[in-house]
Amino acid sequence: MPDTSFLAAFLTGLLGGAHCVGMCGGIVAAMSFQSGARQPFNFHLGYSAGRIVSYTALGAIAGLIGSAAFLSDSLYPLQRVLYVLAQVMLILLGLYLAGLNQSIRVLEKAGGLVWRRVQPLLGKVMPVRNIGQAVVAGALWGWLPCGLVYSVMVMALAAGGALNGAALLLAFGLGTLPNLLLMGWAAENLRAFTRQTWVKRVAGLLVAAMGIWGLFQLVR
Repeated sequence: MPDTSFLAAFLTGLLGGAHCVGMCGGIVAAMSFQSGARQPFNFHLGYSAGRIVSYTALGAIAGLIGSAAFLSDSLYPLQRVLYVLAQVMLILLGLYLAGLNQSIRVLEKAGGLVWRRVQPLLGKVMPVRNIGQAVVAGALWGWLPCGLVYSVMVMALAAGGALNGAALLLAFGLGTLPNLLLMGWAAENLRAFTRQTWVKRVAGLLVAAMGIWGLFQLVR
């Protein structure tokens, strides 16, 4: 997998901040003011740690599933299909970040069935009273249907193995930290910057260009 894929995954998490806050802002608010009091910052570290662990596990699973195509030369055509799919998904992610395409949101519907089973478990660990519960709650939160997460998981299918798939989703998860961990002044200023049209266009088209470059590498 090209090194640019990890950078693209990180940028997707970072620049998809508006999407992340829209999807997860309600959960963050509910966790922040349990029992009518603001929770300590280390609890938020626990939530994010658990969430990123879930993302990393999903990446490892996707990478492991996709790695079957890399175990035999007879499956070379499938390797190429997975590679092309990953680059196309990268292009779609870039266009989404640039505000030019919304097609990745369709993927969120696929996770609805899983989330309906996970959501009651999240309710059972709240209100959170210690850091251990915070990590568990964050891990459950990581299964919330998200088009960005699922798009990067599709890319992880072509990562070549569980380790690379896990690293790809880890990079994405780290990119989401500024927007979801710092819901105050710093995040507001970061979101204000990333919401500027020119920033969205430049960053999104950069991510899309990585996918186009990946396809070019295949045919040259």
